[in-house]
Amino acid sequence: MRISVSSDMDEPVARALLAELRERGHEVLAYGALRPEGDARWAVCSEAAARDVPAGRADRAVVCCWTGTGASIAANKVTGVRAALCTDAYTARGARVWNDANVLALSLRLTSEPLLKEILDAWFDAEPSTDPDDRENVSHVTDLEAGLETGPETDLARGDRGERGTGP
Repeated sequence: MRISVSSDMDEPVARALLAELRERGHEVLAYGALRPEGDARWAVCSEAAARDVPAGRADRAVVCCWTGTGASIAANKVTGVRAALCTDAYTARGARVWNDANVLALSLRLTSEPLLKEILDAWFDAEPSTDPDDRENVSHVTDLEAGLETGPETDLARGDRGERGTGP
């Protein structure tokens, strides 16, 4: 699998991430502080790694910054990306299963090397759910991203008050 990775700082856990992904047999594309002459601004390098996913240059991406928040925000601005900030294995698994997340965001401050391995195990072992409700939620997010007006607020604006059985 090809994985794009970015980090705004050359921290030990970021280097461990690169090594762990390569050890697992993944091809790694590095951005930011992990690349010589890379632009290490969190918004820029997170965007670069995230863009590889919808463009087909990478299957998934992992974006890192000190808290993981900025990296996840920047990645989520890229059309076609569903980035999830994960600080534990349970959240990483859930992000893949329920949210079909294709970008993992990590905190350089909170993620230790043993925790990193647990998160990666959960992230790569999990597959997106085929449950219709889960797929509908992911589709709804895609519609939101496309600027389609859907959902309860839009229904209310159209006059649907959510009342059942009262027909026109």
